Formats: sequence, C-alpha cells, structure tokens
Amino acid sequence: MIIWRLNRLMAERRVTGKELATRLAVHPNTISKLRRTDEMPLINGELLDKLCNYLNCNLTDLIERV
Repeated sequence: MIIWRLNRLMAERRVTGKELATRLAVHPNTISKLRRTDEMPLINGELLDKLCNYLNCNLTDLIERV
C-alpha cells in the first residue's frame, strides 16, 4: 500500500491549503481533495513537482510505501 502524506507534511511546514493553492496556481478545492486522502491520488508529474518544490521536500516525504 502507498500512503499519501501531504496533510501531515503541510502541518509540519505550517502551510495552509489556501496558501499552497495560490502558490501552485491551482483551485483551493484541488488542494483540499489532496489533503483529505490517505491513499496516493492520481496526480500529474507537474503538480507533484510543484508540491515538492514549494514544500522543499522529496517524493519520499510525500509518499510512503508500507
């Protein structure tokens, strides 16, 4: 199983959903949906790269295989 850890990472970095949506130029609902799931969402590489860049993290910080 692959676990999606965006919600936890945002909490650790003290980043709000609105702030992240603005910085990534996506709709706030997109970030809200990504935060609410624990399973790896269908996400394109461009958005994944933007998340990693803004949160200053690696893929292994966002995704965990258990």
